[in-house]
Amino acid sequence: MSRSAGDAALPIGAVESIVGVGVGVGPHPRPWPDDARLDPELLSAGDRRNVADRYRYWRLDAIVADLDAHRHEFHVAIENWQHDLNIGSVVRTANAFLAAEVHIVGRRRWNRRGAMVTDRYQHVRHHDGVSTLAAWCSDQELPIIAVDNLTGAHPLETAALPRSCVLLFGQEGPGLSEPARAAATTTYSIAQFGSTRSINAAVAAGIAMHAWIRQHAQRLA
Repeated sequence: MSRSAGDAALPIGAVESIVGVGVGVGPHPRPWPDDARLDPELLSAGDRRNVADRYRYWRLDAIVADLDAHRHEFHVAIENWQHDLNIGSVVRTANAFLAAEVHIVGRRRWNRRGAMVTDRYQHVRHHDGVSTLAAWCSDQELPIIAVDNLTGAHPLETAALPRSCVLLFGQEGPGLSEPARAAATTTYSIAQFGSTRSINAAVAAGIAMHAWIRQHAQRLA
């Protein structure tokens, strides 16, 4: 998993513990399970991280390895020209839906607060611009599916999304840049019924990701 140069690393659980000491589990009773995936420090002190119950007491690298074995085939890309505050929330949602990767297009640095440490578990890749993202997608044979309420866009509600694809979102406010629009194979819009002309970029990303999930994912037991 990549991390932007200059970003301060937080201790494991530093942000996750914000949710409160009542979250998670306390120290594991002895004798401890004989499982190489488990972290002795967590077994001893308790696991207050915001992780699914099946990952309690697991080491970070063990969780990532297990996630890697089950990741879905869709990627998420978001343009970052103005230090978009939505990116952290996009990463968190991508982690929840087990996206293959999140691609940050434009500025390398992004506000991680909204990610709530999920970027530790989610692969994040940086591209200097749309052209480098498009080249990478071409090499991987992944179509770019743009999501923005543009004239001529097809309704996401009736879309048949490809199983393998990159869902691309624009900067909060201006939406997709012209190069991003040109790079997209298809553009879909999200139906709105109120007075506002647009919805939050992080919300739009969550809706689009869940549209993919509804079509292609199988619920974990």
